[in-house]
Parts: sequence; structure tokens; C-alpha cells
Amino acid sequence: MSANSFGSRDTLRVGDEAYEIYRLDAVEGSARLPYSLKILLENLLRTEDGANITADHIRALGNWDPSAKPSVEIQFTPARVIMQDFTGVPCVVDLATMREAMRDLGGDPSKINPLAPAELVIDHSVIVDFFGAPDSFRRNVEREYERNRERYQFLRWGQTAFDQFKVVPPGTGIVHQVNIEHLARVVMTKDGKAYPDTCVGTDSHTTMENGIGVLGWGVGGIEAEAAMLGQPISMLIPRVVGFKLTGRLPAGATATDLVLTITEMLRGHGVVGKFVEFYGEGVSSVPVANRATIGNMSPEFGSTCAIFPIDRQTIDYLTLTGRDERQIALVEAYAKEQGLWHDPANEPEYSEYIELDLSTVVPSIAGPKRPQDRIALSVAKETWRRDVRAFVAEENGVDEAGEESFPASDSPASNARANGARPHRPTPCTLADGTTFELDHGAVVIAAITSCTNTSNPYVMLGAALLAKKAVERGLTRKPWVKTSLAPGSQVVTGYFERSGLQPYLDKLGFNLVGYGCTTCIGNSGPLPEEISAAIHDNDLAVAAVLSGNRNFEGRINPDVKMNYLASPPLVVAYALAGTMDIDLNSEPLGTGADGKPVFLADIWPTPEEVEEVVNASIGQDMFKRDYADVFKGDDIWRSLPIPTGDTFEWDPSSTYVRKPPYFDGMPKEPAPVSDITGARVLALLGDSVTTDHISPAGSIKPDSPAGVYLRENGVEVKDFNSYGSRRGNHEVMIRGTFANIRLRNLLAPGTEGGFTRDFTVEGGPVTTIYEAATHYQEAGIPLVVVAGKEYGSGSSRDWAAKGTALLGVRAVIAESYERIHRSNLIGMGVLPLQFPEGTSAASLGLTGEETFDIIGVEKINEGTVPSTVKVRAGEVEFDAIVRLDTPGEAEYYRHGGIMQYVLRSLLAKS
Repeated sequence: MSANSFGSRDTLRVGDEAYEIYRLDAVEGSARLPYSLKILLENLLRTEDGANITADHIRALGNWDPSAKPSVEIQFTPARVIMQDFTGVPCVVDLATMREAMRDLGGDPSKINPLAPAELVIDHSVIVDFFGAPDSFRRNVEREYERNRERYQFLRWGQTAFDQFKVVPPGTGIVHQVNIEHLARVVMTKDGKAYPDTCVGTDSHTTMENGIGVLGWGVGGIEAEAAMLGQPISMLIPRVVGFKLTGRLPAGATATDLVLTITEMLRGHGVVGKFVEFYGEGVSSVPVANRATIGNMSPEFGSTCAIFPIDRQTIDYLTLTGRDERQIALVEAYAKEQGLWHDPANEPEYSEYIELDLSTVVPSIAGPKRPQDRIALSVAKETWRRDVRAFVAEENGVDEAGEESFPASDSPASNARANGARPHRPTPCTLADGTTFELDHGAVVIAAITSCTNTSNPYVMLGAALLAKKAVERGLTRKPWVKTSLAPGSQVVTGYFERSGLQPYLDKLGFNLVGYGCTTCIGNSGPLPEEISAAIHDNDLAVAAVLSGNRNFEGRINPDVKMNYLASPPLVVAYALAGTMDIDLNSEPLGTGADGKPVFLADIWPTPEEVEEVVNASIGQDMFKRDYADVFKGDDIWRSLPIPTGDTFEWDPSSTYVRKPPYFDGMPKEPAPVSDITGARVLALLGDSVTTDHISPAGSIKPDSPAGVYLRENGVEVKDFNSYGSRRGNHEVMIRGTFANIRLRNLLAPGTEGGFTRDFTVEGGPVTTIYEAATHYQEAGIPLVVVAGKEYGSGSSRDWAAKGTALLGVRAVIAESYERIHRSNLIGMGVLPLQFPEGTSAASLGLTGEETFDIIGVEKINEGTVPSTVKVRAGEVEFDAIVRLDTPGEAEYYRHGGIMQYVLRSLLAKS
């Protein structure tokens, strides 16, 4: 029960129902607040307990100064938690381990139980092994169950063992699309109360729910576990960027083009750690499908969230997706009563302002390795020709006419830059069926309609299908070297493809259904045909992938592919027809039609009216009601999985998928004092934009890698390795995979690429694997540090990027700047995040990574204060590093050795 210091408790009647609500207008200043901060204000009013959440916290939010630097800490209590299976399995593993630790410390293991609704969608485990055939979906699902049987049995046990924990089985859809189409409530009800739906998730793209007015964002798995166990999330009242939208999208521009434009704008503006909120008269012209696409990309432009307020579009979407009529009426009534309904004429106060006229958006792609690097389609060819030079060795080039433009004996790379020629290495290739062709730099070898970002949007999905229909009717086919795939976000997409009669045209071009899940975008693109893979490797070809996803980081999509481009689903189809990045889609033909005439993209691009017509005719409420009628039931295979029983899990010591982690081994009831870090060695010296993909890969496991060696030693054949992501329930695999990305460049071991470092426990510091070196350091009792550049830990919110770092023996990370979630995750695992002084870096300080590090002043945390800086001595270099424990709550987590230890001790004290 709330302390109700402001007298805000009231009753809202909707039809014949009465709900207890906490009125925002009871707090002075609330009317001027942005929508997102109003949600936080209600959260504080409802959870005010006079201790952790006080009247002063509520007053501070009501008096929010838009121009101030964030400094006031509040406690945010999410209404629910959502997970996908890659990140969810470790969460359930940790909860199961905490139950045993609670029992071993003399507490009640049943206290370890979700106190907030937690829903897990299995969507990240399907791999595109089979494609381009009518039975691709069935065969991929069968292979998925073969690979993941142990994990799925474990998750089924979790669903029976834990209260308020539900699992959406494989083959249903992508977590974020299932969330917005079915799981999200927009307004929650519990114990007679009505309050805004707020939801954190273990995937950074949880922000897709921002498109329907749900405030939430991605958190680390360990932070999500704490939220499930009733722990509030400590945060500073953020700055809020107001993003004003005006006008309407022009013909030819898609939601993907819009989101790539917004991503570029907000990356340039700088929104890391801030809320982004959309407002203005242009908002009403943006359908929820487009809003969700924008919200989904929030991690790519760096904000905590990117939210749209509730309005008529929201209500129409809830109606379309089959929500209960009473629920829809409650959402509208509650939003209007609380001042949460969008009024274009009302402009809240914001910390910063940015504006976009939607009519100025042009067709775009992004790449070749970052989602914020937008390229207007009109200059995509020349931009590719410029960028490819960074991915190829010096070699001959050809000019526009195909004539050799410089001799091989001269300096080809410099000549290429001078005359604008493209690098050129035509390579003959013959497939098993006898098909022959030439591969060259820029060949598009993967064209994937994939990922939650765009497959939730019927306008771009049906736009792609219409383009496919027109292409087939003109006699075009995909190029034989292109691996094509279609992985929709939910079964509803298949429903409207079938109702529209357009699926056969996608099938004709090889875009057969391969699964309902996050495939190519997460690195589950599956292997290329052997002949193509060999040609690429033997000739060091810089080939490309084009995908309708949100992530295109180096080494993420496929180990054979160096250049990756994000594009709308219609453009994915177009590039599959063209087969190369070396084409101007605005002026050069995609191919030759059945009539012998060239076919241009403009000839087959559907008009907005055509798309609107087929959307209106093909999508109905009945589809959503049918597909989500029994969403937790699963197919016959899922229901037939045998599962253990009992409150604690029966660990299989021979399992290579699910093992009990060592987090609580020997943990005392009270935390030991924090100590300074002395005599530490550098495990990795890294540059800028090191992502969680670099730190903890999710893709394939190489046979000769430490993780591959471990699996082979444990009797696992290479064909059954599966992926790092699928084995996140086994810490032995994940430790060995930490810093093992094939594209990682450790400056401490120059000339290497991948998970290598120098081991200074051996004379001379020879180069070895990061895992082997870390093992030697731990045996010698030597602590480790990681030194990095800007934006350390950007990308997916992988808890294993922090867990693996901690288990390797890393005590501190020193970086120029951090991605928000990864910094939080490091603290959650007891790793101290430090920051170089403004304007300095490892390079400017002359650090080589060979130094011994001492970090002095950490012990002040034992006195109940957090020092703003600590002294770092690295050889002859000395500097004051900024301590990035940004809130008292984070300091408590660090003092306890991690958030799980803190929560366990807190629950133990109450049991």
C-alpha cells in the first residue's frame, strides 16, 4: 500500500468496473512533464513506502528541471519482465542456482520466485540451415528441437517450478512482436489497481513496446532477475529529448528509411542515457507499425527508450490485434484521465529538441558495419565502392567500362582511390547442381527478411511481397549465389501473406518461410553453400549481406561475410534480384525480363496506394485472436518434452547446455570489505565501439576455439556445436567464448584478430588465447583489467558479456565511455567500471597494455561513500579515473560482489 503522501489515490470508473488509481495531477508540476516522466511519476506515487521511495523523490520528479544534468536517483519498479531464450535461459539458471544457495544458507528456497509477471519467448534458437524450399520451416524447426532439447526441457521445468513465469514455445514468433501484438497490456490491472504497463526486457530491443506507449527498455539478465524478484531499478531522473515530427512520408519511402534517418540524426545529436519522446502534429500520421519500428531501433541510436504517447492510433492497433474490449476501454479512459493521451497542440517541456519533416525522408540503407551509418540509396553504389577498399587487399581494379584501370605492379589501392575504380576479383564458382557463375567483391550472398524491427510492420512486409509479385510477373529471378530467407515476427504475417495470395511470389524468388524467430540478425544465418564459402575464403572476397534487421556489426551476420547492410524488406528482395552491391538501383536494371527488356526497380516498386489496399484487405482481427488463442500451449513436440519436478533443479553433470554456475560458491551471509586492486595485468587493450558481440559472441563456435575444444573434449561433435547463444546456460562454454569474436582486435597482441592476448605469467609474454591467459592469471592470483576506448559495450544487452568478463578474473574496466546497459551489467557482476579523464585515452597516456596496474581508493566504498575518482598507476603513468558507480544502489551491488548476491542476501534477511 502506498504511503499516499500527496493524497493522489482515487477511483476511476470504466463501464461497470472501478479501479484504484494514483492521480498525477495531485503533484504540482506534473502537467508540464513529458509523457515518459509522467509514467515514472505514477510509478513513484503507487510504490511510495517512505523509505526507498519517499515524498522527496516524488517532489523531485514533479519539479524536474529539463536543463539540469541528471543527479537525482529514483527507484523504478517495472510492472513486468520479458525475455527471449538466449538471455532467458541464464536467468532461469541463475534463479535455480539462487534457490539452492538460499537453501544452503538456511533460508526458504521458495522465496526465490518471480514477484512480477515474467514471460519468455523462445525465438533466438532457430538457425537457417534450410532455405529456398517449401519444407524449409519444418526442417529448421526439427533441427532446432534436436539442438536445443536440453534447454527446452529446462525452460519447461521453469514454467512449472516458478510462479508468474510463462514460456511462449518455439515457432510462435519474435519476442518483441509477440509482446506488442499480445503480451503488452498498455494499462495493467492488479489487486483492483489500474496503472501504466511498464516492462523491462533482457533484449535491448524491448523498446519496440515504446511504439504502443509502454515505457520500458533493455536491461541485463541479472538486472531483470532482480526486477522479477521485486527489486526496483535504481536510475537517475533522465534528460528527455523531444523529437518533433511534422509532415508525412513521401511515396517510395518506407518505415525502414524513416528509422535509419532517425538513427543517423539521433546518433549525431547524442542521446546515450537519455529518453527520446516523439510529439507534434506528424505523430498522428505515423501508424503503430512504424512507431514500433522506430522504438525497436532505440539501442542503435543509443537512447534508453524512444516512446510515443497513447492516442487513437494506439487504440486502433489494440483493437486490430484482438485485445479485450474492456481492456481497450480502460486504456483510453485511463490515458485521458491521467493526461497521458497525446494532444498535438500541447508541447511538454523537454531537455533538448530535434525535429524531422517526414516528407524529407528518402530511400536508404545502412552499413557496412554500423546501423547508424545511413546511406541514401541514390549514392549506395559509389559509397560501396569507397567502403569496400577497407575490406580487401591491394589488387587490380576496373573502371566503369570494365577495362583494367591500373597495372598490378603499381600501387593499385592508391590508384583506385584516384580514379574511382572498384576492386575486382571475378571468381568462377560451380554449385552442386551444376549452376555456374562468377563471384566478385560486393556479391550479395545473403538476402534476409528477418528481425523484429521490420517483420512486425505489415506495410513493408506486404510491400516486399508486392514487389516480389511484380518481379516474378516480369520474369526476374534471384541470383543463384544469394541465400534468401523469410523469418516473420509472428504467425500473423504468414496469415496475411496467405490471405493476400502473395506468398507464392516470395517463394518463387526463394523467400520461403524458414522460421518464426530472430535468425540472420542475431547471427543465425546458417552456413552458405560449401562451394560459395570456399570461393569466398580461397579468394578473400569481400561479399555482402542485405537484411531487414537492426544489427550489422562486424562478424555478427555470417563468418564468411565482411560487409553487412540494413535495408527495408522490399529492398532486400531487390538486392536478391540484383545480386550485388555494385549497382545503382535508381538507374541500372535489376535484370532482364522475360520479354528481353531491362527491368528497373521503379518498374516493380509498389505504390503507397497498392500497399494500403492489400493491407486493408488482408489483415483482420480474427488472425490475431486465432494465433494467440493458446499461445503458451506449444506444438506436440513441446508438450511431449519430459521434465523433472521439484522446487530445485536436478542438474545433469554431463550436460553441455545447462550447468550450475559458480556465482554463489562459498558466499558468506555478509559481504567482505571492498579492496583496492593491485598488481593487475591487462587482459585486453581495445579500441572504440567494441560491442557486446565482440565481448560475448552469439554466433557459431569454431572447432579450434577454446569453446570448441571444450565441447569436443566433452563428446560433442562439431555438427552439434550449435551456437554460443544457445549454450548460454553453460558457463564453461561462455567463459571460453568471452572476447572470442573472430573480428576482435586486441592491441596488446598486434597482428592478431580474434580472442588472443599476451600472457605475462610466462617470460616474454607470448601470444595465446584470452581464455588460456586468464586461466594462468587466476592460478597465479593476479587480477585483470580491460582497457578500452569509446562506446564500450554497445550493442545487444548480453549479460554474458559481463558474466564472462567477471568469471575470467577481470576486476575493473577502464574505458573512455560506456554503453548504458553494459556498464550496469558490469556492476551487476562485481566488476568496477572506470572512465578515463575527459579528453584522455589509453593512446594519449601512452599505455601499451604491458604495464602492471594499481587502482587505489576503491576501499572508500566501505565507508559508505562512493569516491568520484580513484588513482590509477600503470607503470610510469598515473591518472585519476572516474568511478562510474552512478547511484548509491549501484555502489551497494558492487559492495556485495554483484546484484544477485545483494538480492539473495536481502531475501535471506527476510526469510
